[in-house]
Amino acid sequence: MSNILAIAQKELKGYFASPIAYIVIGFSAILYGWFFINLLYYFDRISMQAGAGFEGPQSVNVNDQLISPLFLNVSVILLFTLPLVTMRTYSEEKRSGTIELLLTSPLTDSQIVFGKFLGGLILYGAMLAVTLVHMGFLFAFGNPEWRPVASGYLGLLLMGGCFLSLGLFVSSLTRNQIVAGMVTFALFLLFWVINWIATFMGPTTQSVLNYLSITEHLNDFTRGVVDTKHLVYYVSFIAFSLFLTVRAVDSERWRG
Repeated sequence: MSNILAIAQKELKGYFASPIAYIVIGFSAILYGWFFINLLYYFDRISMQAGAGFEGPQSVNVNDQLISPLFLNVSVILLFTLPLVTMRTYSEEKRSGTIELLLTSPLTDSQIVFGKFLGGLILYGAMLAVTLVHMGFLFAFGNPEWRPVASGYLGLLLMGGCFLSLGLFVSSLTRNQIVAGMVTFALFLLFWVINWIATFMGPTTQSVLNYLSITEHLNDFTRGVVDTKHLVYYVSFIAFSLFLTVRAVDSERWRG
């Protein structure tokens, strides 16, 4: 475990020693704030409209009308930010030649992969931590339910883990950061829109593609529902991607 933590610490130092961490956190905070302000304006408008009717403003639910759409919009932010996090993890090591030092160190391939994954996950956690300011604003001046908020953050953490593990695998296949970033973005986009493609398919294919959609599994989390099938999907996705990364690193060791 100490070896994994040492690799994760090394990755975090690398992120914050370069502009990557600041760009990723800053860019995600700006986009999240923009989504938050627009959804808050929309929520305020429909609250005023509901207040003019017989049901009153209490008929508008802040979790359904503001927080849930806000969490779903975060998946858009991940499409653009997480490829920046993962594109250099192995590509830069190969380009600079430090991959040989890493592979000849007394570390197993699994420890290297899990350490890099943990480092990226901690950076992603810092991105999500910035958004707690907006949630604090809602809890201070509104009355949202905390369970959908907690499950929504759990869903975002699992989705981010899927993207990070997939990005690690892509980065382990090339020494060019730009190529790794572009391929990672393309794969992220594929898993993000695959349920759109499902609408043109037959019932069986449609159900399969909907299950493969990484955003389809987030919907229940944002509504406060933690379903086992969604947990199995995300955990399996992460485990399989990390397994492929370990195999790619192992092949690099044998080629070296």
